[in-house]
Parts: sequence; C-alpha cells; structure tokens
Amino acid sequence: MSCTKDASEVSSPATPTPSAPTPAPPAPTPSSLLVNSSLIGEYSATDLASRVAEAPVAGALAKYPIRVYRLTYTTPNTDGKPVTASGALLVPTVPQPLPLLSYQHGTIRPSDEDRAPSHYSTNSEVYSAVSVLASTGYIVSAPDYIGYGASKALPHPYEHAASLASASLDMMRAAREFCRRENILLNDKNFLLGYSEGGFATMALHKLIEEKYANELTVTASAPGAGAYHKSAFANYILSSDKPLNFLSTYVWVLDTYNRVYGINRPFAYYFNPPWAAQLEKNSFGSVPDQPKQLFTASFRTSILTNTDPQMAAAFHDNDIYDWQPKAPLALFHGTADDYVPYFNSEDAYKAMQARGAKQVELHPVPGGNHFTSVVSYTLQALGFISQYY
Repeated sequence: MSCTKDASEVSSPATPTPSAPTPAPPAPTPSSLLVNSSLIGEYSATDLASRVAEAPVAGALAKYPIRVYRLTYTTPNTDGKPVTASGALLVPTVPQPLPLLSYQHGTIRPSDEDRAPSHYSTNSEVYSAVSVLASTGYIVSAPDYIGYGASKALPHPYEHAASLASASLDMMRAAREFCRRENILLNDKNFLLGYSEGGFATMALHKLIEEKYANELTVTASAPGAGAYHKSAFANYILSSDKPLNFLSTYVWVLDTYNRVYGINRPFAYYFNPPWAAQLEKNSFGSVPDQPKQLFTASFRTSILTNTDPQMAAAFHDNDIYDWQPKAPLALFHGTADDYVPYFNSEDAYKAMQARGAKQVELHPVPGGNHFTSVVSYTLQALGFISQYY
C-alpha cells in the first residue's frame, strides 16, 4: 500500500447549501457488470516476499501463491453514463472460501498510467505490498478508478467521493461475478483498505455500501488511511495558509475536477493569478508556486473563507465524508505530522462518528509520521486491524 508524492486532496469552505447533485452512483444494478477477464500471471509466495525485501516483516507474511487477473467492467461516470473501467483481481490459490478485500490505490498522475492496478507493473502498489496482502489469504479487488486502465481516455475525477465509491463498488461486484464463473470460493466477508486518495475512496465506499447497498453487501471492517475526509475544512486550511505548501499542484487538480464535475465551469483566471492561470489552462499539471496566496486569486480565497461561493462550497460539502455513523468496525490511520493531508481530517472524522454514536470506530495516530513515512506503519497496522475480523 502506498501513495505517491501526488496523493491528496482539496480546497474549500464551510457548511454550504447543496447545489449540483452528484450523479454517481446510479440506481439498479444490472445482472452482469463483468465485461472481460484475462490472466496476467501466477506468482509464488517466495516471489511475492522478495518484492518487499526492504520490509522483511511484511515479506514474512507471504503464505500462498496468487494468480492475478485483469478485469473490465461497467460503471457510471460522473455524468451517470456507463463506461468500461478496469482493475486487478488477486486470487490466492487455496481450496477454502476466502474474504474479498477491496483495495483503493493512492494518487496516480495521468503521466504515471502504468501504475494503475490492472497494469500490474513493478512500480505499482498492487505489485508489492498488496500482493503480499493477498498472499496472506484475501481475494483482493483493486479498481483502477475512472481515468486509468480501460478508461484512461477519460479525465480522472480526482477526489470525487461518489465516483470513486461507485467504481470501487462495481469492481467488487465484477470480482464476485468472476469468482462465481470461475468456481473461485468466496465467503461473505468484505474488507476495505486504502491510503491517501485511496483512504478517501475507502471511506466513501464504506459509506456508500452501508447507506445504499446494505442488502447486497456487508462491510466486515475498513481501515482508511490519511484521507481528506473533511474537504470543507481542508479548503479553508489551504486558502488561509500563510505558509508554503509543497503539494499545491494536487490541490489544483481537486479544484479543476470539482469545477468540471459539478458544472461550475469557470475559467482558470477566476481561481488562479497570472501567469499560472494561463499556464494551467494549457497544462493543469504544470508547476505552481508553493504559497497559496500567490497562486489563488484574492477574490476566490475570500469567497471560500467567507462562505459566499455557494456553488464551490456545495461541491466541497458534497465531498465531506467525515460526519456519518458507520456500523462496521472502522479504524482511521494518520500521521500526526502529515503536511499533505493534515491529521485533522482523521481526527474530525473520529470525533464526528463518535458523536453520532458509532461504537466501533478507532483512531490510530502515527506519531511524528508524515504522509509518506507513515505508509509502512499504516500497512502493517491496518492488516492487523482487519485480521481481527477475518
């Protein structure tokens, strides 16, 4: 599990009035979502352990050989129209029924397309630690998300909770469909893991399943790590900051996504000062300054900080997924020194869930950990957490 130095989240306001609705997920599930499947390869436990040689504790967990498949399936895009998406399915070769684990990957820039799970490339998250995780006895469903793999011609809806959740849910459905067809034994348990954007996606997926699809799937336990669950507060944090922020380019990506997905469609000059507005219009992944007040226009910053931009406020609020009551056990993991996705995102979620009466929510700080140094600790602790419910 991991994340890259592009893996986070957002910009935004206080508590807004809803505006543009989020189209995904759509309604009834078709009887078949699976489009196609192909075998990528078979790998021994020894091979898998060697991929995490720098973390021998993790390597020692490798137990079973696995087969890795590429699946394509249908899922709704942000406009509700069906698209063909893809993902990887990692299957331990054991005779007994196993649980399904949905693993949501961290941020992948479009230029790093080969890191999407269905490519199963050596520099991907699923190739190393996630393969070892599968080898311990989990059938792992790893969605690419919209914008990668089979749907790479489409823009990735970065940090958009509804489409991340629906793409992940439909991959889980396709995985179960594939296993039925291939006589691969699955039990009824469903675990959810992911870090950074994957942590945000994991939280969104857990919420979606329990609130809308509890009659179809039951979440057994989930362990989201370092996600930007409180988008409104995160936006205020960014736009009011007087300090340099090293990851503003990914926050630009979030803003660009919401501007498009929610039909706000303002020119970049509304959000960004010159010369960056023109540069970002040409290449939204271009370099930007590290000072928010240098990058974002004063009028945009003021409108968010004073809650006078109802359209963008509603978009951020639609992606506030921290304040709800999970039924299944949920453990939040986050480095206390995370300057990419600040720790308050997990702390706010923990407090809000407790206030709503959640009985099985836990907060696991990684003392002194930043967004990147906390990954190994997250991986091992999250596995330990879900293993209690195996």
